[in-house]
Amino acid sequence: MSGPSLYESLLGPAFAALPEPVRAFHGADGSRVWHGRACVEAGSGPLARLAARLFGFPPPGADVPVTVRLEAGGAGEVWRRDFGGRVFASTQFAGCGRWAGLLCERVGPVTVGMALAAGEGGLHLGIRRWRLLGLPLPRALAPGGPACERGADGRFHFDVAIDHPLTGRIVRYRGWLEAGAP
Repeated sequence: MSGPSLYESLLGPAFAALPEPVRAFHGADGSRVWHGRACVEAGSGPLARLAARLFGFPPPGADVPVTVRLEAGGAGEVWRRDFGGRVFASTQFAGCGRWAGLLCERVGPVTVGMALAAGEGGLHLGIRRWRLLGLPLPRALAPGGPACERGADGRFHFDVAIDHPLTGRIVRYRGWLEAGAP
């Protein structure tokens, strides 16, 4: 490894408190592939379904095969999540300026800045700032929802919900991953 990973840099000494599977998932630099299974729940309203389609979120399904490919380098990480053949990508990077200390994630025209909270129970992510097309917008209108990662049975477990005040739940995906290609 050439240096600390993105998450190690943002969390500092708190990174060591994470469960081993979470450290393994976020601790490596360079390219890596993880695979597993997930349950995907879709929002019920027409605006939520439209938002999910526009951002490329996966359709609903139980026991969906998942592959996550991460490419670390330069200023961040590119994440490609494949849920049963539906791929959506995002770029994660460390915030700077007013966003310093936040994990930033860009999906299409939206960038969110998330605070990371690490502990023995896992990693919790909470949105603190957001931009649409580069323009900062009020936090009260930010997308959000609970997002956490933990370790159990030697696997990396995730539970991510994306909600918006105007649409309600857009998508929720939860499941587990193991290192390596399927």
